[in-house]
Amino acid sequence: MATVELKFGGFGGQGVILAGIIIGKAASLYDNKDATLTQAFGPEARGSACSAQVIVSDDRILYPYVSSPDVLVAMSQDAFTRFSPEVKDDAILVVESELVDTSGVDPAKRVYGIPATRIAEELGRKMVLNIVMVGFFTAVTGVVDREAVRRSVRDSVPPSTINLNLKAFDKGYEYGRKVLAEA
Repeated sequence: MATVELKFGGFGGQGVILAGIIIGKAASLYDNKDATLTQAFGPEARGSACSAQVIVSDDRILYPYVSSPDVLVAMSQDAFTRFSPEVKDDAILVVESELVDTSGVDPAKRVYGIPATRIAEELGRKMVLNIVMVGFFTAVTGVVDREAVRRSVRDSVPPSTINLNLKAFDKGYEYGRKVLAEA
């Protein structure tokens, strides 16, 4: 694997920062890798653009900032429009398929989409869309081990929501495995 640069983008209230934290924690605490996390968000609490940048590496990370993402996880059209020009030529784009239009994307990039918001709503709580995306990301990229990410989800959410969040993760992961099998 060496080093993989990730950028998670969306708008405030979607759980973008928590998604980055979960992946970084999974890599560093449960998957024997190094990880860094930086985050950026607008001054508004909800609805403004935000992002989490995560670097995951088998080696020590000497510079904590993402310069050219290998993977972009876009949970809103604004995040996709804003951050997709920064990705590497052969990047993986992971998107919320009902919120992000990827038409016109360079065919060298692999695009994987999931209706994460709808799946979260079917689970009874729209707020777990970020965990659905984390599960999907885990399946389609293989950057961090599945069980490491499940453990990180369990350790990162309020105790009363652990079961719901693990279901959300599993739904996203299963959807990702299905997408890969069909590709």
